[in-house]
Amino acid sequence: MDIQIRNIHKQFAGFPALDDVSLAVGSGELIALLGPSGSGKTTLLRIIAGLEFPDRGQILFGGEDMSRRAVRERNIGFVFQHYALFKHMTVLDNIAFGLTVRRKALRPASAAIRAKALELLDLVQLGGLEQRYPHQLSGGQKQRVALARALAIDPRVLLLDEPFGALDAKVRKDLRRWLRELHQQTGYTTVFVTHDQEEALELADRVVIMNRGRIEQVGTVDDVYETPRTPFVFDFLGDSNVLDAEVRGRELRLPGAGEALVTDSIHPAGPVDLYVRPGDLRLAEPGKTGIDVRITEVQRTGPIVRASADLVANDSVVSIELPHLHHDAPAFRVGAQLRLRLMQFSVYPAARGSQTGPTQTPVREREPGQRGRG
Repeated sequence: MDIQIRNIHKQFAGFPALDDVSLAVGSGELIALLGPSGSGKTTLLRIIAGLEFPDRGQILFGGEDMSRRAVRERNIGFVFQHYALFKHMTVLDNIAFGLTVRRKALRPASAAIRAKALELLDLVQLGGLEQRYPHQLSGGQKQRVALARALAIDPRVLLLDEPFGALDAKVRKDLRRWLRELHQQTGYTTVFVTHDQEEALELADRVVIMNRGRIEQVGTVDDVYETPRTPFVFDFLGDSNVLDAEVRGRELRLPGAGEALVTDSIHPAGPVDLYVRPGDLRLAEPGKTGIDVRITEVQRTGPIVRASADLVANDSVVSIELPHLHHDAPAFRVGAQLRLRLMQFSVYPAARGSQTGPTQTPVREREPGQRGRG
């Protein structure tokens, strides 16, 4: 079942929670809505579900306009962060609930409902626990029961709102892997909300990055991570260093640096912001271009070396991150002056202290001197 979201607007007390949001979700696709608190992702999910209605715009399921249909008419499977299981019901009864409350004409026979619930228990790897109650289950088991309950009604669309947010890190990681495998088995069109970048990048076929009620970028994991369209996307998907730079003619330079980082830049002339991830900084080979830094702090945490450094050319500070066994790691000592190569980075028009908008197009530099376009 494909979903078409067209020009959705939604306000709460005059505040634009969603501002002209459009999105196409393919049948059988697993989509992540990713963004900080207040970005509009949960509001969009609730509008898809029919728990909220848009002020303007359309929601279509398989070409059918559902914009004003009540939630019970949409045949949605919804999984909440805090399980929402019925405490007085057994696991089996919780899973069967959506079928048992159907109108008599649409309700399967009791034996069929029980068989369906037991089949789903096996699917979510909880076979044998059908007579337990929610208080007898772990958090991860409760969330599996909640998912089985959502699947019991054979939903047209499966929606998940921060499904692993209440669980500890290890359980979240295990359930992410399990949910991906389950999706491959069932093939339901699935939309889930998360603020966890790792969760979205690990699970989703495509990621929808939202900010201030608008969509900043939609794409595969590789698209959004390797070619971020805006500074917000770059910064939201991991740690970043932001350096003042300038394009002079076709040269990209840092203030105070003696040589150009790139000599054939296609970015318009003028001040720019250069974004580079800590993990994309490496020790430069002798005679190669780079940025000269002085190491001020080094931390080794398990397999990772993290360092802070001051740029020699100005007062900017950069963070560096290396695998502990990387051949560059021994060179990173407090007080050492090094030249760092920028393995890849993005360039955007200078923000000048303001929040940049989604219309900006970065130049994505892969190796110094080689260009890619975001």
